[in-house]
Amino acid sequence: MQKLDNMALFVEVVKARGFRQAAEAMDMPLSTLSRRIADLERSIGLRLMNRTTRRLELTEAGNVYFERCVRIVEDARQAHEQLDDFLAKPKGLLRISLPVDFATIYLSPIISGFAQRYPDIEFELNLTSRRVDLIAEPYDLAIRMGRQPNSSLVASLLATIPRYLFASPKYLLQSGTPTEPEHLARFECLRMGTPQEHQKWTLRHEGSIHEHQHAGKFSVNSMGMLRTLALHDQGIAALPEAMVKEDVAAGTLTRVLPDWELTPVQAYAVTETRLVPAKTRCFIEYLRGALNPEAAA
Repeated sequence: MQKLDNMALFVEVVKARGFRQAAEAMDMPLSTLSRRIADLERSIGLRLMNRTTRRLELTEAGNVYFERCVRIVEDARQAHEQLDDFLAKPKGLLRISLPVDFATIYLSPIISGFAQRYPDIEFELNLTSRRVDLIAEPYDLAIRMGRQPNSSLVASLLATIPRYLFASPKYLLQSGTPTEPEHLARFECLRMGTPQEHQKWTLRHEGSIHEHQHAGKFSVNSMGMLRTLALHDQGIAALPEAMVKEDVAAGTLTRVLPDWELTPVQAYAVTETRLVPAKTRCFIEYLRGALNPEAAA
């Protein structure tokens, strides 16, 4: 790497027709420049320049070396300019793994807005509940819900989403309406996860905390399915308010224990490394701003 840097200095000395002129143009001490060129000649094993008090002359080897080096340095300059263009105007294919419900409810309009702002970015969106392997599979990032395990991956918090309890009026008419968290033990509570997982809801109200360990007959891995079961009078579900806003307005779902709220769910953007391309970084920043409009303002 040092030889490549010295090669670029050699090209500048030749173009400037002297060490002093090149040193002044690059704002580098003359002694440092002279030493770096001497290091280059030693590493090559050939003399590249004949130095005199009046002018600089290239040796035969120096002429051949300069012709090759000037093309290499120019190619490197153009490569850096292209990278600068990528930073200024993100482009390329963005591969994203997304949880189905979160993508459908929250992210669809946000991704549409991002696509309009960055028309040179193409999208490959994989909606799945599977935790894709960001190291082995060709994804730029994954959106994941809930607390992230300690790993070599980089998790960036996008949003904290509040949740509340909802049920259909018909279910509450048939089964009664809980007025205290302790009453939930008598109701069918729809679970998010698997039967093997210990499920509990942590409810909070004005400093009071109640933990409800529940074991209902339904365990699902889809927030959308939880909503559908609640709409079909199958029990009480913990759901994001944005997901059921229209249902509440239509009277097909109603909030249960309205003074209490559940532990919110956090959404993360997960990448393999912190060194992500501009297209990925811009997408993460755009999501965070769109999901937290008050903080962005």
